[in-house]
Amino acid sequence: MESALRAIAEPNRRRILELVSSGERSAGQIAAEFSITRPAVSQHLTVLKAAGLVAERRDGTKRIYSVRTEGFEDLRAFLDKFWGDGLERLKIAAEHEEGRRRRGRRPA
Repeated sequence: MESALRAIAEPNRRRILELVSSGERSAGQIAAEFSITRPAVSQHLTVLKAAGLVAERRDGTKRIYSVRTEGFEDLRAFLDKFWGDGLERLKIAAEHEEGRRRRGRRPA
């Protein structure tokens, strides 16, 4: 999970993940979306691949990248701990507000 957190901390890497989340893209197609050099994009892809967030396959001389959803499982489980608590607090607050509103409305 630590390598995934480090990998997504960089904005260019998050953008790469967004690009490949909609489907496979070649390294050239990915690089065309950035103003940074192709070697820099390649380095970012290497970091994402090492973190298990993208998969690479070869198609002739091209390298094709896609998102590895299973690479996000540990990261998601970690973040869900915070989200789950937040949802529970929201549920309690909503129930409290609903009870307050009901108490304020007295039947005629």
